Amino acid sequence: MSTPGLSSDCASCFGLCCVLLPFSASAGFGVDKPGGSPCLNLLTDDSCRIHATLREDGWPGCTVFECFGAGQQVSQVTYGGTSWREQDNLAEMAAVLSVMRQLHEMLVHLVEVARRSPDPAADVVRAEIEQLTSADPETLLLADVDALHERVGALLSEASARVRRPWPAAQDRTRSDLAGRRLVGDHRGWSFRGALLIAADLRGADLREVDLLGADLRDTDVRGCDLSTALFLTQPQVNGAIGDRATTLPEGLSRPTRWAS
Repeated sequence: MSTPGLSSDCASCFGLCCVLLPFSASAGFGVDKPGGSPCLNLLTDDSCRIHATLREDGWPGCTVFECFGAGQQVSQVTYGGTSWREQDNLAEMAAVLSVMRQLHEMLVHLVEVARRSPDPAADVVRAEIEQLTSADPETLLLADVDALHERVGALLSEASARVRRPWPAAQDRTRSDLAGRRLVGDHRGWSFRGALLIAADLRGADLREVDLLGADLRDTDVRGCDLSTALFLTQPQVNGAIGDRATTLPEGLSRPTRWAS
């Protein structure tokens, strides 16, 4: 069983996030839209009418969102290339997309464990999840995703501890409310797991080997930061942060185009 694509490929998707997911203007999506209703910007070929100007047109939420490849997996594998336009149960498809996105996000982290701190137990769970991503809709919807989250969470904690071991005095800011705070200096090996870092100022900080699993990085200023070996940093977190040309990202993550301005 090979690992499915773990980053979005909109050309291989039927615009599922633009149709199946609900969103609101207050969350940066321009308008309020219920789940199962196509976005007003979705074209008949499932492309976006304002993709090149989403932020300028008041849709920053779309630029932050990442499905981790769940969209094309559901489109091409789960439903065998059958579009939502030909489905009579969009509620089921939406639920499947939600499950698939969670599975793919877990795989993203387990792939990182295999690269940064290999663990046979993590390989076993990864293989289970990869097999599940190829299952039919009913099997996906019956899967105990919460139990998988617990198993994967424990494995990620163990991997994080191994990678951060060289910094025994590093501070633990897990689930701390650091919104708007100025955090300067050397934070190597710190844990910011689940921390609230909205609009925090981390400019120039050394963030190597920090654990950022689930940290809220909306409008977090990471200009000039070294995040090259940060743990469990995802594309949506990067997309929501404020960086620049001097911000160093981990392997496999893309620099948002707006960081160049």
